[in-house]
Amino acid sequence: MRAARTSWKTYALGAAAVAAMLSATACGPDGTEDGAASPAPSGTASASASASESVKPTAPSPSDSAKPSASASESAKPKPSATGSGKPGGGDSKGRARACADQDLSIDTSYWAHDSGQHLLITATNATDTPCTLYAYPFLYFGQETENPLPPMESPPKAVATIGPKQKAYAGVKLFLGGEKTDTYESFGIAYKDPSSSTDGAAIDVSLSDDVRFVTVGQNPSVTFWNLDRREVEKFVFKAR
Repeated sequence: MRAARTSWKTYALGAAAVAAMLSATACGPDGTEDGAASPAPSGTASASASASESVKPTAPSPSDSAKPSASASESAKPKPSATGSGKPGGGDSKGRARACADQDLSIDTSYWAHDSGQHLLITATNATDTPCTLYAYPFLYFGQETENPLPPMESPPKAVATIGPKQKAYAGVKLFLGGEKTDTYESFGIAYKDPSSSTDGAAIDVSLSDDVRFVTVGQNPSVTFWNLDRREVEKFVFKAR
């Protein structure tokens, strides 16, 4: 009986040792042995890689850095001039000064001595500080006539009548001939030709000077072209019939 108990104990001890060994090598729930480091889930490595990629600084492209911005390019473009043709003083294509207008001129009237009031001298003085040109002849109107100015005499000027500040130009008017039916006026309308415009300036009313006071106008009055030389005006005025 003692030997049998000893054998049982030995068997029991051997069985316990085997059970302990089996317990020590038992597998975990994921099929690995207990105590071994479990491999990281497959998503962990890729997530770490993505995170590291996202924080890498992006180097600027050399070609991009060399390109000027759109706004810089636009501001560097030359802008068109706002001055139009750029001709100083508003002159014409031949370089002559701008056309004179009524606001540029002071108009004076006078008779010739010993003439019996048959002819009138018109003197235009440039009242500005820049030159201007009197083209062709003055457009003169008497009374209610505002559509048809006096016709010009055959009296071409020797030079274009460009007048500087305080300078003068002249035109002569043949008022009447002896024996004509006449009308009397204390003023007249005057306008000026402007070659750069499709229409000439509107006529303004001008009072006669104190030493003239009134004019007597016949049936066929006429006027000379503007001239810088008063003697040229006289030559045509007194020749006209």
